[in-house]
Amino acid sequence: MTNAIDRITTPHLPTPGHLGQATAIEQSRAVAEVQAAVVAAKQMPRDVDRAFADMRRSCAQPTLAGRAFFSFPRSGETVSGPSIHLARELARCWGNIQYGVAELRRDDAAGISEMQAFAWDVETNTRSAAIFIVPHRKDTKRGVKDITDLRDVYENNANQGARRVREAIFAVLPQWFTEEAQNLCRATLAGPAPDLGKKIDAAVQAYSKRGITAGQLEEKLGVRRADWGGEEFAQLDILFGSLRRGEITQDEAFPPARVTAADVTAAPAEAA
Repeated sequence: MTNAIDRITTPHLPTPGHLGQATAIEQSRAVAEVQAAVVAAKQMPRDVDRAFADMRRSCAQPTLAGRAFFSFPRSGETVSGPSIHLARELARCWGNIQYGVAELRRDDAAGISEMQAFAWDVETNTRSAAIFIVPHRKDTKRGVKDITDLRDVYENNANQGARRVREAIFAVLPQWFTEEAQNLCRATLAGPAPDLGKKIDAAVQAYSKRGITAGQLEEKLGVRRADWGGEEFAQLDILFGSLRRGEITQDEAFPPARVTAADVTAAPAEAA
């Protein structure tokens, strides 16, 4: 009679011609760990009600809500969404999920790293994985710059890997679960209605210290300050966090006004 572990099969992976003792032990440990995780998930299935309660409790914490979203520029526009910090916390609350990122190969001569990111719902056997190439380069104000320092390469790979892990986790989590979490985090950022006005005033003052006026904020949000509510404050808080973390520059978030040739020629006429 075979038990549950004996019925679990693992794919045959290519191995090098010579394996050290430490490598062989680590491979055996990894296989045993996967098998044990599958068995444990079947024996202790998740409690959806408990997971939902844990998620609501976590999203009510200002510390998580403040890091639950990201914002960065792309092709002249600002892209925002749920962050890797929220994805990891939701994976913890949902339970029976394994995720990670690994560097499969590094080619310093070609200036690339081959990476793999994955997320695996052990209970339902739902898996999302992606293998991708990370160039050892980064965008700067002076153009694309090659990265050669080992620490810079590591940080660049970790940053790119975190984005793929985030997408992999959200791919295996139920959509209703993640959307509810985002709504709760936005509500936590806004806070109680009596405190919302004070929070908006504090946000405007914080932006003004960076040289950003209330008019620029109104143009960014597309809403007059008098009509700002919880959603607008959440957008301001997310954007300010991205500015503070360096995910987006001030010029990218608030591009300076462009002076056209027509403006230059019209100026003397207006003066006259």
